Amino acid sequence: MAGVTTTQQKSLIHTAACLIIGDEVLGGKTVDTNSAYLAKFCFSLGINLRRIEVIADDEAEIIEAAQRMSKNYDFVVTSGGIGPTHDDITYQSIAKAFGLPLKLHEEAYERMRRLSKPHKSQPNFSWDTPSAALTAKKRMVELPLDDSRPYEDQVVFVDDNLWVPVSVVNGNIHILPGVPRIFESMLDGLKPRLLPRLTDPEGKGVYRILISTPMAESAIAEYLTQLASKAEPKGVKVGSYPRWGMENNTVTLVGRDVEYMDSLVAEVEKAVQGHRVAVEGEDDKPSSDTEAGKLKSG
Repeated sequence: MAGVTTTQQKSLIHTAACLIIGDEVLGGKTVDTNSAYLAKFCFSLGINLRRIEVIADDEAEIIEAAQRMSKNYDFVVTSGGIGPTHDDITYQSIAKAFGLPLKLHEEAYERMRRLSKPHKSQPNFSWDTPSAALTAKKRMVELPLDDSRPYEDQVVFVDDNLWVPVSVVNGNIHILPGVPRIFESMLDGLKPRLLPRLTDPEGKGVYRILISTPMAESAIAEYLTQLASKAEPKGVKVGSYPRWGMENNTVTLVGRDVEYMDSLVAEVEKAVQGHRVAVEGEDDKPSSDTEAGKLKSG
């Protein structure tokens, strides 16, 4: 289980999954925004994000989820649990999941020494003197490493201003911090490495058409069912989304066949008595037909 073939590591990316790790998210102390950012990132590249899970800082749960997601999806991103404290157990848990040792990564450690500054509460901290604080810091650069393949494929630095690396385990699990600003920066930094492995190497992503309609979902349900049966065999998904408290709902067409999708717009606009919009909600008006609409308009 400790190894991964070059073919697996370099295979095309079709699907993705996101694993949010942290008791603070489940307990309501922190709001997860990283999964939403990843969803937009994947959509922009044409990667099909198939699953988002939030789990506790629990070794058994992390091991189970990491093994399952690595097996089932091409590109897996984890968020959280890689800090210096006792409950930051993502590295050690994912290492156990794939039978790997944790090893101090020297380059990451040197970057940490060069780029990070001790907290003001640690005025006497020294990188050269053994201490509990130094041990805690080193935990953040003790990474799951497989000696059977190059370390540069397993430890990726995506920003010259960050010492934190992306730890890549089993060829497809990418371990990122939970801090949104850093998570977003590092995910964006991965893009050049992902582009050659996309079905669309130019990274144009998926095409989405939004059509705003004043009709109730129940009134257009039959038509959308017929449209889906016609469009989905061509790789185009049809969606319908109510907008509570607003006059208009949204119908979406999502796919890659731009020419075909554009050819459907006039038909859909007529059938749902709506019009195409660039951004959902750009024609928003509170509805007078619902209590929410009355509250908003009042």
